[in-house]
Amino acid sequence: MAVGLAVGLFIVVLVLIVTQPRGLSIGWTAVGGAVVALMLGIVSWNNVATVVGIVWDATLTFVAVILISLILDAVGFFEWSALHMVRLAHGRGRLLFLLIGILGALVAMFFANDGAALILTPIVYAQAKALDLPAKATLALIMTSGFIADTTSLPLVVSNLVNIVSAGYFHLGFGSYAIRMVPVDLVALAASLAVLYLFYRRGLPIDVRTSAVALPSSAIKDHRVFRVAWVILGLLLAGYIASQFLHWPVALFAGSAALALLAAARSSPSVNTLSIVKNAPWKIVVFSVGMYVVVFGLRNVGLTHLLGLVLHALAQHGSLIGIIGTGVVGAVLSSIMNNMPTVLINALAIHDAAVRPAIATTLAYANVVGCDLGPKLTPIGSLATLLWLHVLDRRGVRITWGYYVRVGLTLTIPVLVVTLVALWGWSVLIG
Repeated sequence: MAVGLAVGLFIVVLVLIVTQPRGLSIGWTAVGGAVVALMLGIVSWNNVATVVGIVWDATLTFVAVILISLILDAVGFFEWSALHMVRLAHGRGRLLFLLIGILGALVAMFFANDGAALILTPIVYAQAKALDLPAKATLALIMTSGFIADTTSLPLVVSNLVNIVSAGYFHLGFGSYAIRMVPVDLVALAASLAVLYLFYRRGLPIDVRTSAVALPSSAIKDHRVFRVAWVILGLLLAGYIASQFLHWPVALFAGSAALALLAAARSSPSVNTLSIVKNAPWKIVVFSVGMYVVVFGLRNVGLTHLLGLVLHALAQHGSLIGIIGTGVVGAVLSSIMNNMPTVLINALAIHDAAVRPAIATTLAYANVVGCDLGPKLTPIGSLATLLWLHVLDRRGVRITWGYYVRVGLTLTIPVLVVTLVALWGWSVLIG
């Protein structure tokens, strides 16, 4: 009976989150699910306290990073970056494709996959229109920016909310995480660009007309805030690195940087700081707590323990099978029920797998790869993808779910396998 209630509640909450009927907020849906779980006795108040302890640092860090991204977008930072890439291409279409992919990876690295997908994609679309690119070339660049945003969101703890949750749960320091995942992310980037190029190469123009493209400096709307931002970002990166040695929450550094940037931009005519703070993804905070309380219901009825037995069996066949198996499980579950609940479900399962701490840490990294890349298999894999599709639809670019799934399956599977193998090889090498 308890199993049926827990599973049924999880499915209902997940469907409402994905479909958002009549604009129902994902935050209210998740909190409602948590309240129902408490009323049914599926979870306890102790479970709620445990969930808050797991997700508070992750969600506040994520909100801070998005706040920073929104301010930088308002002063033209990302448009400035895109214009630099366009000019560096020197009129060569395929080089432009490569540079847009690299820019997407850099934005995802420092400003999270959501920032890369939601902020950079409209800029890429605008530049494609300015370059008067044909529809096929525009689609190739748009899909590249959206695909790269997730597949290269591995390198830093702050590159994806999935990473932040995993790092917090398994106590992975910022530096230790980066040492393990930056080389793996480079492989993911190379693999992503390779499969994207093979898929879209016929639509890429040999030459593009860049004479009409504006100078990068013209994109900067407030030079003072732009200069201050570089200083704050440098200090933030130093703070991230220091967080591992100081054992301080990453949210402390990200939040301080966001507040400093808000203060610097407060008097800027180009930045509506009040609107930015108001439109920040605060709902992610309540969504994370509520959704993970519902997920804890699955743990309490023993379902994550069963999954832990599966992961334990995979790990018994060696590190390669364990890493690939865990990553594939994370990817498949993410594609069918979203990567946010999946990352915690798998984290709980790894905890229940009864493997040595070193193996559990390796499986945790594999879970991150699966939950970062797996969402590209289907449109419902991540909330960022659903928002990305909505942003494109508002600009007249309609990408059907059928097309997305066909492209997602074709591109994601080889990149996922190559990236997991790279994680295995690098893990063996560094121990």
